[in-house]
Amino acid sequence: MSTTMSTPVKAAVHTALVLLGLLVGTAGALVQGGWFPGGLLLALLATAALFYGGLRAADSQLGVVTSGAGWLAAVVVLSLGRDEGDKLFWGGIADLVYLLGGMALAVICATLSMVPQQRPPARPLDK
Repeated sequence: MSTTMSTPVKAAVHTALVLLGLLVGTAGALVQGGWFPGGLLLALLATAALFYGGLRAADSQLGVVTSGAGWLAAVVVLSLGRDEGDKLFWGGIADLVYLLGGMALAVICATLSMVPQQRPPARPLDK
């Protein structure tokens, strides 16, 4: 039995996924540098949970794309820094593992196949 969402519900789900992506990207950028190596692992686990949750919440790979867009926007903006020299990503190994690992997790979750809904068992033909 396939469930279909109405257009306003889909829009709300994808908007929430973009906002969650922004939140997880920002939190991950702060945590991975602050509590190395545990913070890096925590940030990558949160990123994987975001992408997989987006896949399940939207019931399609588009959920991974929308949550990934929010995550990517957050980490790109935070990696640019400010004129004063303040920035969160300094190009260390943890920063690169977080950025590249997050992108790899997005690709992995986007290529996961959706588990098909179970059909009722076939009944024998009546004679």
